[in-house]
Amino acid sequence: MASFYLRTYGCQMNERDSELLACLLQAHGHTAAATEDAADIILLNTCSVRDQAERKAEGKAGLLKRLKRQRPEMVLGIIGCMAQAHGEALLERLPHLDLVVGPDQLQDIPDLIAGILQDRRRRVATAVRPGAAGEPAAHRPGTPAAMVNVMRGCNQSCAYCIVPRTRGRERSRPLDEIVREVEALAAGGTREVLLLGQNITAYGVAEARRAGTYNPAQSAFAELLRAVHEVPGIERIRFTSPHVRYMNAAFVEAVCSLPKVCKAFHIPVQSGSDRILRLMRRGYTARQYLDVIAAIRARLDRVAFSTDVIVGFPGETAEEFEQTRRLMREVGFDMAFIFRYSPRQQTLAAETLADDVPDDEKHRRNKVLLEDLEAGVAARNRAYVGDCLEVMAEGPSLRNPSRWQGRSDTNKVVIFEPQDGITPGTIVRVAVRRATAHSLFGDVVA
Repeated sequence: MASFYLRTYGCQMNERDSELLACLLQAHGHTAAATEDAADIILLNTCSVRDQAERKAEGKAGLLKRLKRQRPEMVLGIIGCMAQAHGEALLERLPHLDLVVGPDQLQDIPDLIAGILQDRRRRVATAVRPGAAGEPAAHRPGTPAAMVNVMRGCNQSCAYCIVPRTRGRERSRPLDEIVREVEALAAGGTREVLLLGQNITAYGVAEARRAGTYNPAQSAFAELLRAVHEVPGIERIRFTSPHVRYMNAAFVEAVCSLPKVCKAFHIPVQSGSDRILRLMRRGYTARQYLDVIAAIRARLDRVAFSTDVIVGFPGETAEEFEQTRRLMREVGFDMAFIFRYSPRQQTLAAETLADDVPDDEKHRRNKVLLEDLEAGVAARNRAYVGDCLEVMAEGPSLRNPSRWQGRSDTNKVVIFEPQDGITPGTIVRVAVRRATAHSLFGDVVA
């Protein structure tokens, strides 16, 4: 059989899709290659959220033309969101490409590759599946932390976002199917699960609306959290990404009261200006966002928040940027992914709003927020000095392999000296001795 090499761009859902695809290819007899040069099959799992991500992936595919020329029998494919967005047009732009497959067709890739190897005809598969039940649940064995898809797609239709086009409408997996997957992971040694969905707090909403049973005071996602919480062996639960519209009292009660749910929440805000939020079609006001933060913070002694922010959205004034800056300071985020707005084809913003904030001003606003963030995180991290934290060990530190790193309940990276008996997935108590804006440093204690 053939060897394969996977390169992944973009979000955690793409990372999970790549893991699943690797398992499927191995189940069909293929083997993973350590490098592109050693692979018979090269697949680029792509992202379309930003133009830069697409350019990077297409540029990489262009560079592989040389390798394809040297080894014409090699199979080269673009899969994921970029494939869904552009389809057959990619075959025209990249004549050396063999395969274009959207995210809903991943489980068909082994058969598509088999067909290409047999008849050398190019394949395109970008159909969107109507439901999410029966999704393959394969994982790499023995991983202490694992990602689990709970739903696919998004119904929010934010003005700047291409995800509803590339991932389709919301489709939630059945609760019992998700629980079985988590149980299997726990039986294999997994201790932490990261539940994934583009709009995860809307889990089950589309299905309830179709059935005529939707109640905005209820939260199917909260019930899912409770079910996963009951799985023996699972010690930590994380999730991403929620939407404020569905973070109701039932949700807040669940995330604050369930001990296994980590007290670090990534809640995209995008802007602190109500006018910009309306233009973005986000579906909430800055006050509503802050009310959700306050409701969670009031229930917990220690909690960390992270977010996504777009600067330079069409029409954003200097004062509206300052509103975003003030909101970020009020929340006190521990992490933020700050993006400069860039138009995405086939989105409402690109089609109806002029990209009128100069690039140099976008860069300035981005820099200001990053500087604010770093200063605030450094101060908040110093508050951990002297505390003992429960840390899930991950393995050798990326910067200093002689030390190990792990993460706290609030998602802080903690660096410590390794000790005998500590393996990835072990939860240890670490006394924090020092802090920077990026990490905490300490010693393992009994």
